[in-house]
Amino acid sequence: MRKKIPSWSDPFFFIAISAIGGCYLLLILLMLGADAVYMFKGMTSLASNPIIEAFRKPEIQYSIKLSLASCTLSAILSLIVAVPMAYLLTRTQWPGRTLVDAILDIPLVLPPLVIGLSLLILFQFWPFQTFNRAVVYQVPAVVISQFAVAAAFAVRTMKTAFDQINPRCEDVALSLGCSRWQAFSLVVIPQAGRGMLAALTVAWARSLGEFGPLLIFAGATRNKTEVLSTTVFLELSIGNLEAAVAVSLIMVFTAVVVLVVARMIGTKDLGW
Repeated sequence: MRKKIPSWSDPFFFIAISAIGGCYLLLILLMLGADAVYMFKGMTSLASNPIIEAFRKPEIQYSIKLSLASCTLSAILSLIVAVPMAYLLTRTQWPGRTLVDAILDIPLVLPPLVIGLSLLILFQFWPFQTFNRAVVYQVPAVVISQFAVAAAFAVRTMKTAFDQINPRCEDVALSLGCSRWQAFSLVVIPQAGRGMLAALTVAWARSLGEFGPLLIFAGATRNKTEVLSTTVFLELSIGNLEAAVAVSLIMVFTAVVVLVVARMIGTKDLGW
């Protein structure tokens, strides 16, 4: 017979694990708090706020516009790839499936600089060499760099979404005379709607925070390939700490909004 654990030990257990886990939470809050205090200390008026001044700079305005456009495009491309790829991995069995599944996770574990370097080398070979001048260190390189990493997150999210959908519904549709495409488009896709929104949101947020591949493959040229993440690097390189922190806070605010939206549409149920 198992010995009953005294109930008085439960509060101490939860206090202990909460304290351990809370250390990391406290670190995040302290970092964000330090940024905020640094921004607002010594501020005499709203017009002198470094964030307002950052918004006024033409190069930062350009980086915001390019970030919004490139993140949106890379997120859409990631979703277009993630839906069929995740469906194949969750609904079919074929030789090499496990290997392909592992390969798709490589961008999640590789150092970002390695991804950027690999893209740079790839465009030295045919047929990619044909597009070298139009892509490398140009705006398309920004989208490709973001897509190369964000798509892996989208695939993982869609895999979880498809795993939560009962395949019996699809089997019933097939038994009633639907083609595989009809069952996929009329039965599976509607049920995966929240998962698709989650994948799109996660891919967008990941694209926003991408830096390493961008720096190597797209560069960090003012008013050309500059996005918010590279703006922080450029402002730091010229010693403008206030502008770097201001842009960082803009990214933090955007990320928080995206994460809140992601939780609202159900990414919590999809493992994020």
